[in-house]
Amino acid sequence: MAVMAVAEKRKACPICGKPADELFRPFCSKRCADVDLNRWLSGVYAVPVTEDEEEDERREDDKPTS
Repeated sequence: MAVMAVAEKRKACPICGKPADELFRPFCSKRCADVDLNRWLSGVYAVPVTEDEEEDERREDDKPTS
């Protein structure tokens, strides 16, 4: 019964869904941790940014005229 309680408290690996390993928490293995790191470094987790029109107008007004 105690084993089930421990298993229930474990979170699932965000990459593959297997139970997380304490050594690689929140991942289940080094492989999943490396997959996540690669996603961060390659920009997969980047938040898309959209500029609103007012910002564009302010930038155009701030440009020096030569």
